[in-house]
Amino acid sequence: MRVVMLSKACVVGQYQTKLEALAQHPNLKLTVIVPPFWRDERGVMPLERAHTRGYELIVAPLRFNGNFHWHYYPTLPQMLSRAQPDLVHIDEEPYNLATWLAMRAARQVGAKTLFFSWQNILRRYPPPFAWMERSVLRHADYAIVGNADAEHVLRAKHYRGPARVIPQFGVDPADFTVTPQRAARMFSIGYAGRLVPEKGVDLLLRAVAGLSGAWELHIVGSGPDLPRLQALARELQIEARVHFAAPLASVAMPMWYAPIDVFVLPSLTRANWKEQFGRVLIEAMACEIAVIGSTCGEVPHVLGDAGLIFPEGDVNALRAHLAALQSNLARRRELGERGRARVLAKFTQAHVADETYQVYCSVLGCTPTA
Repeated sequence: MRVVMLSKACVVGQYQTKLEALAQHPNLKLTVIVPPFWRDERGVMPLERAHTRGYELIVAPLRFNGNFHWHYYPTLPQMLSRAQPDLVHIDEEPYNLATWLAMRAARQVGAKTLFFSWQNILRRYPPPFAWMERSVLRHADYAIVGNADAEHVLRAKHYRGPARVIPQFGVDPADFTVTPQRAARMFSIGYAGRLVPEKGVDLLLRAVAGLSGAWELHIVGSGPDLPRLQALARELQIEARVHFAAPLASVAMPMWYAPIDVFVLPSLTRANWKEQFGRVLIEAMACEIAVIGSTCGEVPHVLGDAGLIFPEGDVNALRAHLAALQSNLARRRELGERGRARVLAKFTQAHVADETYQVYCSVLGCTPTA
């Protein structure tokens, strides 16, 4: 089978391990089209050519780079005409221009199509996005969704085709792995991700400000909330213990996790957003780090019984979990072991790739090959 995947997300080097795992299936010829970079509120993310074995990675120009709804690949019709794929995997939401144009180009070469959706809140979009979304939902052959709520949203919008819940990306457990002997270091707390209000990093600062004993907080990421968070750390008189760092290349993240004892994702539900997965959770879990997450969106379903959950927005509950783990190394180790076992069972790139390959076979009516 010939599959072309369109994915701006795959500029991230660690995400490309899924592509290598997909390409290992013997009857699959995989071509992945990516832009040279992607721009969002964190800045510019250039293409990382980190894991490119077994498939063809094509860099294509992208119009309106950084505009989530309006970006598109102007040369895609010519590329599909040359590739003559059986299936075009559009790694985009159904209401985006890129998805609608890619589906139109795929139909012109007789290819089947599938799209991906994280959207776990039922939102109605104005024209022309509503028109594009209706067209995509009517003509797509399959939908992959990142969480169960996203499938409910598609069904509410009258999508009648087949769908399967598969995380967009897992982790490579060989890269995100165990770092021993954390006990000898200062109690180290970590957060990685966007610095925006809905991520709740201000709650984490307020929670750690009430901890006793020796501790430090490491925050890696960027975003418009950075000045406010730095000011809050000064106001709480904890700036000497809080270390802000700019985003790292994805291939450097396993080393960043190494000194962390507890990882926290304190996300907050907003009218237009709730946590859709939280990939940093499975990265930390794969490293056998104890994880604490809020009740926001998909977080409790990702953690299962392998992490601690607190009601979103509850600073005191978060602080209580941190204090309990600060003084209990055995509990941290137990949660860390549970976390890695859960990742190995559900969230590796190989697992995600295998499930995606099964979808390809379902769409094209072929038998999966081991």
